[in-house]
Amino acid sequence: MKQADLEADEYVADVLVLGGGPAGAWAALMARAGGAEVILADKGYLGTSGATAPSNTETWVAAPGRAREAAVNRQLAKTRGLADAGHIEDVLAEAWSGLHALVDWKHPFARDEEGQPYLGNLRGPDYMRFLRRRVITAGIRVLDHHPALELLGGPDGVGGAAGIDRQRGTPWQVRSGAVVLATGGCAFGERMLGATGLTGDGYLMAAEAGAALSGMEMSSQYAVTPKGTSLNKGMPFRFASFYDAQGRDLGKPGEDRQEFVADALQRGAVLACLDKAGRQVQAWLRQGQPNCLLPFDRAGIDPFKDRFEITLRCEGTVRGVGGLRLVGRTGETGVPGLYAAGDVASREDLVGAISGGGGPNSSWAIASGRWAGVAAARASVEARRRRDRQRLSRLGGAGLSRAGGGRPDAAAVVAEVSGFMLPLATNFKRSGAALGVAAQRFDALWREIGKSEPEPVGRRRVLAIDAPVRAAAAMLMAARWAVASAEARRETRGMHRRADHPALDPAGPRRLVARGLDRIEIEGVRAVTKGEEPR
Repeated sequence: MKQADLEADEYVADVLVLGGGPAGAWAALMARAGGAEVILADKGYLGTSGATAPSNTETWVAAPGRAREAAVNRQLAKTRGLADAGHIEDVLAEAWSGLHALVDWKHPFARDEEGQPYLGNLRGPDYMRFLRRRVITAGIRVLDHHPALELLGGPDGVGGAAGIDRQRGTPWQVRSGAVVLATGGCAFGERMLGATGLTGDGYLMAAEAGAALSGMEMSSQYAVTPKGTSLNKGMPFRFASFYDAQGRDLGKPGEDRQEFVADALQRGAVLACLDKAGRQVQAWLRQGQPNCLLPFDRAGIDPFKDRFEITLRCEGTVRGVGGLRLVGRTGETGVPGLYAAGDVASREDLVGAISGGGGPNSSWAIASGRWAGVAAARASVEARRRRDRQRLSRLGGAGLSRAGGGRPDAAAVVAEVSGFMLPLATNFKRSGAALGVAAQRFDALWREIGKSEPEPVGRRRVLAIDAPVRAAAAMLMAARWAVASAEARRETRGMHRRADHPALDPAGPRRLVARGLDRIEIEGVRAVTKGEEPR
């Protein structure tokens, strides 16, 4: 694929996949299976970067027939009227195919009591190590530590991307027939497991190319976390009892464990104990979710007997919902040549207004990655002839170039964004007044980041210093879309909680679509009708 007549860091491919999590790996594999020459570029190291690699994740598995129909109905009952039954069915069907492909490829699944592969859980390190080997064996070129900073575009749509080789400090660019964004969600600077590099890069790149976002108000998912750790694994807390600082039992958390803990934290410290986990569950946690217990082991705490202090950490859109709006069932963003998969895409049709953390997001990564890879391969192979003739421009602006003056302080921008998007007081239960103040401040920061008009692709060097500024610009833009969408949804629905609008509005918008960079426009798409009234 690398051509002798190109510069050392210039490449050509049919499909370029940006992102090295499970969605990116699946997209690359399916594009390659479709006959495409594929390059995968990751800002980290394919196999260890992203939220899945250090985790153990459930998968959402439902066999065809009554079991799947029941799973769809159970999901619809929880999603506050925003999910789509047909889409849920499609995701479950495609994830089923993907999981069975893993079986055929001899993935090391745990075994059930009958010796059959247990498809309901994937150990992140094993899963991603396996996918990396599969990707390389398939003949896909992997560019590790190559963050993409901007897309390349021309009259026929998106035609590649450019970025920086972090290890050598040199620029790179790929000219391709199609690009699949699988860059993950945005954690708004929260230091939680596997999320340090999730800064919303794909959102900004796609928006610069003309894509829209949807569901960004559903960006206030919080995880119960042992205080002082980055371990945002909520599953063990299904077996927890909760206490105040005086040791008084706080009662059962009910359906919304996060709101239960948030209310208790407003009154003081909250402690938990996993005392509802029997011996079998304890053994299963140690075998299937060992990293959940590491912080306790290191601190000399027996979480099944001892009480420990907990807090809530914001998971943003990583285990929230919002992301790029897809206009079809195969990853299309509405921009020719640009596809999206995994957490960078909105999951509203799948999970509505509730978190997709765990099984739904895991199965979505498989399904959406497979769909996007197939579609991108088909489009890129058809576009091979015009790909190399297309005149491309660099589409990136904010954080990459600046007309005069010094560069914005990336750390200061991130601190401002995190200062509003992470605390419970501002983002867990929102108010119009606080959202308005944040919107004004974020707009002012955006004007300082600076931007440039698209320029022709040439030999302009992208300095290594651009990367952190660009990531800060992406995180800021994600926060601006989230705040604008949260202002527009004047109701409480799922994880979007408005203190000044505490009730659900049955006539509220089904979708809020965000467009624009300097000026954000929010479009309400089709009100929820009486027949679709949330349950």
